[in-house]
Amino acid sequence: MSIDFFSKKCQKETKMKKFGLCDDPLPSKKPAYLDEKNGAKWIAVVINEHLYNVTFTAVDNCVEIKKTATKMAKRCDGALTYNSTITFVELKMRSAKGNDWVEEGEKQLRTTIGYFEKEEAAKNFNGKKAYVANSEYPKFKETQIRRMDQFLEDTGYILRIENRIVLN
Repeated sequence: MSIDFFSKKCQKETKMKKFGLCDDPLPSKKPAYLDEKNGAKWIAVVINEHLYNVTFTAVDNCVEIKKTATKMAKRCDGALTYNSTITFVELKMRSAKGNDWVEEGEKQLRTTIGYFEKEEAAKNFNGKKAYVANSEYPKFKETQIRRMDQFLEDTGYILRIENRIVLN
């Protein structure tokens, strides 16, 4: 069964030079969203210096990816697309002990990417990236290099663990 990763009801477009990605805290079941105005709510900051026409597609709580006939798969929060690049994003708003938030986010990205790569649409993208963004931990951690290298080897996607996404 085909999965519609680009459902219009899950999308918002922007050409803004700077915008944010948000995900309301639990118990909210609303999808993640793109925000152009309220920087205080931004979990990830997206820098769009080239003013690309960017589409954010909410995945979690919007795109149906079933693990079984009755159970949804753990999905990442969304994906940014522009030109021939796709960037899957998992947004975290909490402080967690150690690397728990990174491990959880990586699993959600791997699951979503695994389903996406089975779709014909995956062939339309040359640039393939993934981010785990946490508003509590904005700085890149050098200790994650092995994890990022393994992720690239396993999925073909470049993984970054930071809350600043620069589109290039």
